[in-house]
Amino acid sequence: MAFTSPFAKAASKPGHGSIVVALLPPDTPVLRTLSYQYPLKLVAPDPLPPSGHDDKDGSTAPSLVHTVFLLTYGGGIVAGDSIDLAVRLETGTRLVLLTQGSTKIFKTADPSMVSIQKMTVTVAPNSALVYLPDPVQPFAQTAFSQSQIYNLENEEGSLCVCDWVTSGRSARGENWDIYEYKSRNEVWTSGDKAKGIKETRLLLRDNMILDKHGQTGIPLAERMDGYSVFGTLIIRGTVFAHLSKFFVDEFEALPRIGGRDWGDSVSPDLTPKEQRRLDRQQREKTNGVVWSAANVRGFVLVKFASREVEGSRNWLRDMIREEGSILGAFGERAVLCLK
Repeated sequence: MAFTSPFAKAASKPGHGSIVVALLPPDTPVLRTLSYQYPLKLVAPDPLPPSGHDDKDGSTAPSLVHTVFLLTYGGGIVAGDSIDLAVRLETGTRLVLLTQGSTKIFKTADPSMVSIQKMTVTVAPNSALVYLPDPVQPFAQTAFSQSQIYNLENEEGSLCVCDWVTSGRSARGENWDIYEYKSRNEVWTSGDKAKGIKETRLLLRDNMILDKHGQTGIPLAERMDGYSVFGTLIIRGTVFAHLSKFFVDEFEALPRIGGRDWGDSVSPDLTPKEQRRLDRQQREKTNGVVWSAANVRGFVLVKFASREVEGSRNWLRDMIREEGSILGAFGERAVLCLK
């Protein structure tokens, strides 16, 4: 006689997870849903109040900010793994998404066996997401594809999200020795449900595609011009309006060909702000960091690269700390992966 289990079959699928941050009346943010299945693991420490309750744009921050760490069992993504995470921020909530170390991509025996990671985030009006993870670290002979899809309801949510990748395990001599790496970031807006408008519209798409030989047949390591890190920072929304302006202003202030050479000594003509800027620019030069910032359809899109991982990590941390609004509105946890 066949045994029939008295328990219902699990509705969740391997690798699937869900995060929902809601607001209980009158104004208490709660983590309403936190579910996951192997190989995905989610860890949510107790929420903390932000350092400052008033944003630089004049709005009032929620009383608590939730943080969720995105992990995988075994410390990385194995060949053939598939992860699918759905995140929703309801009106008036804030969430920080982090990792506990680089997202490691393990070797695949067959280049056609691609590891896949997908995250879909819905951001309601007057809510905000900070996603500043550690970089993805694909080992030699790996194939990986990921996508981050952000849906802004009525175009009113706020985002500050980072997507960056390293050349592998430099201590083992790995230098972009991968089969394939793909990362896609898309931001969409949905219509106004109150008015019965269901139209969706693409606001931004940013792709990074790295493959072993490319169309030219030149090895990937030779095409990367000696850089070990490439990344993108996407910023949008009223919560991060001051941060957006800061990145654009600092990029415009970078030395240009034919511009004034301040030299290595401290000039008495420099204001404290100009001196901090000069000191940071000198660190960028020492660490081999290059970057740009541009306004793109209501976003500020920041591209950066460096010779070593720590160069990009230190640069991004310095920029965020100097501007200060993320630390004030989300707390120190928001930059844990940049320490």
